[in-house]
Amino acid sequence: MNNREFIKLAKEKVLEYHTENILEPYDDRITLDNVFVAWYSKVLQNHKALLGISDMDDQHYYEATYNGDKKELYLDVYDKQENKCFKVDD
Repeated sequence: MNNREFIKLAKEKVLEYHTENILEPYDDRITLDNVFVAWYSKVLQNHKALLGISDMDDQHYYEATYNGDKKELYLDVYDKQENKCFKVDD
């Protein structure tokens, strides 16, 4: 699987999960165009990406991992719990 194929598959799985588990029935306001990749890495035959969905009030984050040895894609879903600010002296 190349980079483009992985990112396409990861976005599709995020949208599929979000549509089935987060959205109200028949809510079609979120499309594949709303799914974005915040970070991506490939090491050997494995891929990993952190993804999100724009234009959403609720905060869910997705981690997609492709295991090239087993040809399996894993999707982890996280919720934003809190946002804290820490002042740092230079």
